[in-house]
Order: sequence, then structure tokens, then C-alpha cells
Amino acid sequence: MNNSISPDRYHKMKYNRCGHSGLKLPAISLGLWHNFGHVNDFDNSRNLIFTAFNNGITHFDLANNYGPPPGSAEAVFGKILQENFQGYRDEMVISSKAGYTMWDGPYGDWGSKKYLVSSLDQSLKRMKLDYVDIFYHHRPDPETPLEETMDALSLMVQQGKALYVGISNYQAPEAEKAIKILKENGTPCLIHQPKYSMFERWVEGGLLDVLEQNGVGCIPFSPLAQGLLTDKYLHGIPADSRVATSGVFLKESSITPEKIEVISKLNDLARTRQQKLSHMALSWILKDQRITSVLIGASKPEQITDAIMALDHTTFSDEEIKLIDQILA
Repeated sequence: MNNSISPDRYHKMKYNRCGHSGLKLPAISLGLWHNFGHVNDFDNSRNLIFTAFNNGITHFDLANNYGPPPGSAEAVFGKILQENFQGYRDEMVISSKAGYTMWDGPYGDWGSKKYLVSSLDQSLKRMKLDYVDIFYHHRPDPETPLEETMDALSLMVQQGKALYVGISNYQAPEAEKAIKILKENGTPCLIHQPKYSMFERWVEGGLLDVLEQNGVGCIPFSPLAQGLLTDKYLHGIPADSRVATSGVFLKESSITPEKIEVISKLNDLARTRQQKLSHMALSWILKDQRITSVLIGASKPEQITDAIMALDHTTFSDEEIKLIDQILA
């Protein structure tokens, strides 16, 4: 692959304002949850970053525990930035998170100020950065006072280690409380990162309304339900699929005949729209004005360029929306 920066990279992407902020995000963002660890091929990881950036994807989403092993996705990304993207930092939005288990002992998990401050310091060292653009609390902590966790996020901004802060995996009531505390701290919540797809629609039960009312952006992850919302599993389980190679996040037992029937019907509808199922699944999320961006993962560069094609057709007729709801019901 030609590892050079494309001069027309911004012509291929749509950018959406994130809530009530001044920040715009690409409609498609790249998540580094998989395929960027020390166990992965470095040249392929670098090609994925080049492909994304050269197609206008300016937002790269990480977390302290991404790998494997944990921390290695940030280290690999930092190496790619240093070796290939010197001078382009200001054209990128880089995010990280903390909230899941990262190191042994009582200070390497959940939402204490001790953990969050330490974790971001480690993340910055791994990526060789002075700051991240967005720092998230990765999941709610049932035992730490929410005020302490949100105060820690505010502190990151005051210290100049993050420009914006966000939350992830928070249900509507706790998200509303977190947003209120951050606002009182003078550090508005920029964005929320929930799991959302045609197969996982809990965000529609109040969360999207809370975000809209408070001017907070939304960036769903797992929009293709770990690959279920593609045509990949219609005729069995491919040898190179996530189910066959890892089986951790998507298990073979979840690919039932009933699920395949639903996927097949959705696939038929996508064809009538002149789309692949994966394109329709992304378009279906992006049709909602409350969605700022959608996070995709990729193991091959062509998966990134393919996903961007979803932006060509993000409108749905009332009949199509109704039919999708009927199929999913």
C-alpha cells in the first residue's frame, strides 16, 4: 500500500456537529478495539489508519484496555502517529477511555479519581501525546460517587490533558445525572458512546432524548452487531470470521436459525435499496439526527472504504422503517 497522505481526503466524508459544541466529527469514525494490539500485524494496523485518514476519517477511538494485551492498541497507535503522521495531529480527533479492568489491585478499575487520573497519564505516555481530544468514563461505577468520577473528568480538562469529556455505557437516568454534574463543573459533557444497532436498541428508551435535550452528541459502537448485520453469516460461519477465530464477543450459539432468518430478510430489504446489509445497518443508525458519528471496526483496509459507502444513502421511507421494525419484532 502507498503510505502517503491524500490531498483530497476531506472530499469523501460528511462531518456532523457534536451536540452543542464547536467540534465536528466524521459520520464514520474508526474504533481500535480490535486489530491494533501487539498480537496483530503492525503493517496492517498502519494501513488501516492510512486508509481511514485518507478517506476523511479524522476520529480514532481507543481505550486504556484495548489490545491485546491491554494498552497495546494505544502503544501501536502512538508508534504509527510518530512514524507516519508527524504534522497531522491537529487534523485528528483522538479519544481514550478508562473504566474497565486495566491493572491489578484496587486502583486499576471502575471510576475513582485515583484510577482515572493515573490511567489517562499512562495513555498519554503510550501514545506519546500531550493531550487527548476526548476522554471518556468507560462504564458507570456502582460504588464510587458519581460526583467523584465526574470531578475527575473535569480535572482532566482543567489540567489540559483532555479537550472534551464524555461517558460510555451509561443508561438514561445516570447519564442525565452525569451530564448535570459536568455542566455544574463548567465542563460540559461532549458525547455519549453506547452500544447501538438494529439488534440492540435500548438507547431508544430515553437515552437519545436525554442527549438531545442536553446538547450532547452520540457515537454508537458495534453498529453491525459484531458482524451479524452483514451477509457474512447467511451461509454458515466463515473460517476467518470473529466467531471462528475468537468467539469471545460473538458466540456461535448466538447465530440461531431464527437469527439467520431475520438477517436474511434484512438483507433482502437492503438489496431493494441497492445497498449491502452492512451499509443499510450503518445508514439506519445515521438517519437519526441525534447521532453524530458511528464507530466501525476493521481488520482489512477495504472494510473501511466499503463502510463509507453507507453515507450515499441514509434516507429511509416510512414503509422501509416500518418493514425493518416488523422484521426485527
